[in-house]
Amino acid sequence: MNDGGVSDMWIDPALDPRTYGNPIGEKATLREYLANYRITLELKCQGLDAEQLARRSVPPSTMSLLGLVRHLAQVENHWFQRVLQGRTDPPRLYKREDDNDWDFNGAVGEPEVVEDALRTWKAEIAAAEAWFDALDETDLGREVPVGDDGTVSVRDVLVHVIEEYARHAGHADLLRECIDGRTGQ
Repeated sequence: MNDGGVSDMWIDPALDPRTYGNPIGEKATLREYLANYRITLELKCQGLDAEQLARRSVPPSTMSLLGLVRHLAQVENHWFQRVLQGRTDPPRLYKREDDNDWDFNGAVGEPEVVEDALRTWKAEIAAAEAWFDALDETDLGREVPVGDDGTVSVRDVLVHVIEEYARHAGHADLLRECIDGRTGQ
């Protein structure tokens, strides 16, 4: 329902936890965009039960809000832990040898699965933020190896992660609207 006010929005715009300032510097800009997209996904998941979070609203797609949370936990892990920090010790999240799409296929409407996904996603964000906090602005141009494909700059990786979130925020909009009709923000 839209009566010309904010009735169709998630929250009163004055209480929106996202920031839309004028960040100073490239690092601050990248941080703000990434933080806002993370918050947007969290807002799209709020107030839903396990079954709703796992609902696949556009058959035959396996995409769901819960699957997006699991997928983005895996994205955070891959790009921040494995690529930017060069770590090989963390296990690959939500990947199985027999199912490369386990992040979505394993997103079932069970409270334990939801709790695990949200806890894992938040932990990956915290680890990424800790790494990002220590990053010097001059490090944005530093090249890091990407598998057998050569190298990519830290900046390119950060922009790619923002791109992943932006793309999936659009999916989350549509998924949430299919679940309960909520649109906006």
